[in-house]
Formats: sequence, structure tokens, C-alpha cells
Amino acid sequence: MKLVAIVGTNSERSTNRKLLKFMAKHFSDKADIELLEIKDLPAFNEPEDKLAPTSVEGFSKKIASADGVIIATPEYDHTIPAPLSSALEWIAYTSRALINKPTMIVGASLGALGTSRAQAHLRQILDAPELKARIMPGIEFLLGHSEQVLDDENNLNNPEKVAELEENFKEFQAFVEITNQVVSKADTDRKKAFAWEVN
Repeated sequence: MKLVAIVGTNSERSTNRKLLKFMAKHFSDKADIELLEIKDLPAFNEPEDKLAPTSVEGFSKKIASADGVIIATPEYDHTIPAPLSSALEWIAYTSRALINKPTMIVGASLGALGTSRAQAHLRQILDAPELKARIMPGIEFLLGHSEQVLDDENNLNNPEKVAELEENFKEFQAFVEITNQVVSKADTDRKKAFAWEVN
């Protein structure tokens, strides 16, 4: 299984990046997980020609070619970081590569709540018509006090949270397989087309 994991921040010291690196290592026998950085993408600015910058185009192509997507978001002021919002706006406006794409949301935070509000908001955003990701239902992986449990070698040193993540990831693998079996290309193409763009 080929997955891409989006680091939902441009912070160099993000524990969300550490969490995704742990997942890529820990589940390497179950899936090939490639980390995608948003820190190299420009801030969204609607292009007159509707063409994405090269960096955004490459980012979108990796999402399009993956079987599924994992997004790790921090929580800033009860929502997702502006750079993650910008990256999603680029995708919505250009490739729409997330439409019908099986997606899992995780989050790590320095406090106790583990990005619960940001994850709830991200679910709303991903349900927008131009994004319309197939979001993994019934799962919230919330990692609080992340600086204490993720070390510099990207190890998650909390057996209970590791066990929870393993169960969540097992369910996500099944979700990816089932979603990609039942969702048709025709449905994806239909959702990518909007009446105001026909002409």
C-alpha cells in the first residue's frame, strides 16, 4: 500500500512531523509512507491561468498517485495552521487530488487535548466540494504532551498510544482498500467538475 503523509505545519520543530516519521518507520512492513512537506509550498494566491506552481503540482501528483493520505495537524487558535489551509486551497483550486481519496487525520500537541478542535475543523474543510476527501470515520488519534512522548529518534514512547495507533492504522488500511474498491473513476471525475467551469 502506497500512502502519503502530509506534515500539517511549516514548523521545523513540529512533533507532528515526528509522529508521521514514527508511523512511516513503525508501519514500514504494512505500507510505504512518504512524508510530504507543506513548508516548501507558496502561500495560496489565485492564479489567473488556473495553473499551479511547480511545487504545488508535484505535491498534488504524489497525492493523486497514492492509495491514501494521512494528515497530521497541530492546533493553532482552535484550528489548523494557515500553511495547511493554504496547501488545501491550492489543491481545491487546481488538481482536486483529494476528491474521494481515503484520508486519515492524526494530531500531536504539547498540551493535553491533542489537537481535538483542529481535527474536527479539518474534517469540515475536507468535506468542501472542491476537496471532498473520504475521511476515515470514527477515528481520532489525539496525542497530547507530545514533546514528552516523542523523542529525537522519532520514537513514540507510550505503549498505550502505540497500541491505539496500531489499531487505528489497521482500520485505516481496511478503509483504504474498501474505499478504492467501491469508488468509481466516473464518480471522482463528476465531483471534480463544476457547472461554472464548463465554459
